Order: sequence, then structure tokens, then C-alpha cells
Amino acid sequence: MARRGGVLELAVLGLLHEAPMHGYELRKRLNARFGWGRALSYGSLYPCLKSLLARDCVSEDSSATDVGDRTSTGTAARRRARIVYRLTPAGEQLLTELLAEGGPSAWDDDNFGVRLAFFARTDAAVRLRILEGRRRRLEERLDRTRAQLHRTQERLDTYAVELQRHGVESVEREVHWLSDLIASERVGRPAAKELPDRPEPADRHADDHHPEDRHPEQRHTQDH
Repeated sequence: MARRGGVLELAVLGLLHEAPMHGYELRKRLNARFGWGRALSYGSLYPCLKSLLARDCVSEDSSATDVGDRTSTGTAARRRARIVYRLTPAGEQLLTELLAEGGPSAWDDDNFGVRLAFFARTDAAVRLRILEGRRRRLEERLDRTRAQLHRTQERLDTYAVELQRHGVESVEREVHWLSDLIASERVGRPAAKELPDRPEPADRHADDHHPEDRHPEQRHTQDH
């Protein structure tokens, strides 16, 4: 995830704008939406949160939750703090600035999917710039891949050629898909939605038994 530091920050800000959440829930939603899986460890997420906290882009709210067995009187045997992360006004401003960027970095493989996920809150002109830039990037890749296939197919076995051909076809499909999106943008998509008010979490005590939700400085990072 080292190369994804900037895009991870955008993804975190975007999801926290939708709702405040615990670290465990945030990681789960990041993986569900962007498919990062094992590439997104707590060793990547918590340094990102710590950086956002230091810049006052995110705040944290500690809430005590019951953990363990209950005593005969019905009181919890012990309690520990859970951390809820929330977007601040500074974080909203940073999110707005990041969504307004439409330069070459937005077209990269690592960044494009995250940018697309937040297109509903991105200005139409920026959306079109990103889509057109991504298509140009892939058309250049397609030219290189086709040329490589032409040069090597006589020297490779059938399976190696099929693998290269599959790569060409995959890029071709994405170029066609991007062309359809660009055509739709040009005829007029709805304007970017204004950022709505952020809801409170539905259940602040859900998933109470996840030790990952301690303060970042309380964790001993093992997984980078």
C-alpha cells in the first residue's frame, strides 16, 4: 500500500464523509468498495488516520464499551474505549480539494477506481478530464501491447500468445467502456451532488469485540 498513500487518504475521507465509523468498520468498507483485500493492512490504515488527525482533518471520539463476561450484579466485568473517527470541516475542505484534482495521477491504475467511486461528488468537467485522460493512457498501453504481441507471437508457445491476447482484449474492453462513459458525460450527466450532511453511525457499539479499534498509538503495528 506504500504507493497508495494518497489515494488511501482520499478513500478514507470519502467514506468518513458518508458516516463516522470505527477503524474496523472503516477497513471493512474500504476493502468492500475498492477490493484492496490483504493489501490494506492496519499498518497502512492507522498511519493514514494518524496523519489526518495531526492535520485536524479527522477527529476521534472515545466511547466506553462493555467487554467480557458480566458479573452476578449484571455489570460488565471490564470496559474499554472504542474510537469513532469523524470528518472535520478541515477534512471536508481537503476532500473537496482532492476531488477537484483531475491531473495525470487520477488516471493511474491505483487511483482511477477510487476517483470513479466518488464521481457523484466530482464536478462534471473534472469527471470528463479524468475519463479522457484514462482512455488516452489505456490507448497508449494498447498500442504497446499490440506491438509486443506482433513481435513475439511467432516465438512464443500457444498459451503464452493467448495470455498476451487476453491482455490486449482486456484493455480494448476498458477503452470501449470508457468511451461509453465519456459519451454519456458529454450529453449531460447530472451535476455533482453537494456533499450531504453526514449521518451518525446507526450502531456505535456494533462489532464491539474487535481489538483493532484501539487508538492508533496503542496498537503495535505488525503488518505493513
